[in-house]
Amino acid sequence: MKQTLGATRLLFFAFVAMFTFSSAAQAQRIDFAFGVSTVTAPGASAASGNYQPVSLTGGAYPGFSGNVLFFHNLGFGGELYWKATQSAYGGDTTLPFRPLFYDFNAVYSPKLASHTYLEVVGGIGAQSTRFYCGASCFNPFTGTNYQSSNHFMGDFGGGIKFYPKGGFFVRPEARLYLVRNNFEFSSPRVARYGVSIGYTFK
Repeated sequence: MKQTLGATRLLFFAFVAMFTFSSAAQAQRIDFAFGVSTVTAPGASAASGNYQPVSLTGGAYPGFSGNVLFFHNLGFGGELYWKATQSAYGGDTTLPFRPLFYDFNAVYSPKLASHTYLEVVGGIGAQSTRFYCGASCFNPFTGTNYQSSNHFMGDFGGGIKFYPKGGFFVRPEARLYLVRNNFEFSSPRVARYGVSIGYTFK
């Protein structure tokens, strides 16, 4: 999708860096996955101070993730998730918006049992919210019709990888995003829950 192209390119270059570094570090495992999640956040009534009474709760968030483990189940990775559809900001149908989350994490993934691995992550990234304002903000050079509001965030969470066959895995997962100055919404806290399907290269 056009609106996710810039962040997708960023994640692509991060994955290229992973492969480059993994060769030098003799990586033990490399994972790539596609997932679908939803998010929850405090409701509009929870807004206080400069926070707006608009909740981020709901919607489907497809996304991609990858990581490299290179030393005693330790490594690093990256993720990109975006809302599949636009929503009306605060019920205003003239101002659709779409949030996007991306992050870069330290990863710890020890074996729990046969065909089962724990995955714990923590790192930094950003929430980029795109507000679609039509012709009023159309950029003829990029072909975009939105303005982005970007906020630094920290994230941490985890998942459990189940390997039903070979290198293929299914990973239920959860993340907590702590978004700095997320004043367009009701709270700096956003949680993502979902399931990813991926493959591990050894």
